[in-house]
This record gives sequence, C-alpha cells and structure tokens, in this order.
Amino acid sequence: MCLSIPSKVVKIDKQNSVATVDTMGVKREASLALVGEEDIKIGDYVLLHIGFVMSRIDEEEALLSLEAFAKIVELMDEEEQL
Repeated sequence: MCLSIPSKVVKIDKQNSVATVDTMGVKREASLALVGEEDIKIGDYVLLHIGFVMSRIDEEEALLSLEAFAKIVELMDEEEQL
C-alpha cells in the first residue's frame, strides 16, 4: 500500500528540478522529475510520495486530507497514552 501526503509548495529550484514543500509543518525537498515543472507553482498543493511530487492536488481536497491525517495522529497519540 502506498501513501501520498498532501504538501504545500513553498519554494521551487527549477535549475535542480526540486521543490521545497511543507508537509504538516515539516519542510523538505521533493523532486519534480515526475511532473512538468511548469505545472507546479509556489502555493500549490501536491501529493508527495517517497521524495517525489506525484501530482498537483486541489487545495480544498488537500486540506480535507490533512485534517484526516491530523485526526489519525491524534488518535494514535491517545492510544499510546493508554
């Protein structure tokens, strides 16, 4: 099973085909090799998988997914405290 995480593009390095993305408050670099660089802009939400931007995603859909991820993490933290 693969998991893609919605992330917001905060910086683009076109020379190296890399974007800096913010994933739930954590910034990391992600390769743009699998998408057209012109298709991705700063402020876009993208699906991130193993260090690669897989595709652009609608902001509303991204925010709903991030809410669900946050809820899952919260429930896991509560379970660990039991």
